[in-house]
Amino acid sequence: MSLRTLCIFVLTISTLPLAGAPKEAPKSDLTLKDASGQKVRLRDLRGKVVVLNFWATWCGPCKAEMPLLVEAEKDYGSRGVVFRGRVARRRPVKAQVPAFTAMHKVDFPIWYGATGDDLAKLELGEAVPATAFLDQEGHIVARVLGQLRKEDVQERLTG
Repeated sequence: MSLRTLCIFVLTISTLPLAGAPKEAPKSDLTLKDASGQKVRLRDLRGKVVVLNFWATWCGPCKAEMPLLVEAEKDYGSRGVVFRGRVARRRPVKAQVPAFTAMHKVDFPIWYGATGDDLAKLELGEAVPATAFLDQEGHIVARVLGQLRKEDVQERLTG
């Protein structure tokens, strides 16, 4: 699969339960890098509910859903919401991320290095945006292929 220009936003909610998680499902993991080049691993977020949002700076639906993610950070902040972003390995795209996040008022750290293979590993298809919801043990319990709606986030996080 070809390398894609992607970003991941990780929304972790430590105080919200995620009901109905299939315990037999395999645990999901990704290893990426933060903005300073340090390794970051999805498995390090176990114990928290995680929402992975894959997006790209050039993607129209991704741009349209970004205000929703920024709003979700504010709405769920008092319940332990933590966002982390993610961007592709290509340098020209990496250079575009600061302007993109400033324009959308994204204040959370960015993770770099996601590929189309990462989307496939999480069974999210080949296109962005795509979102996976993981329970506290790292099992994927829901997926949204395409642009997120406010109802998607609320339904999956507040049951």
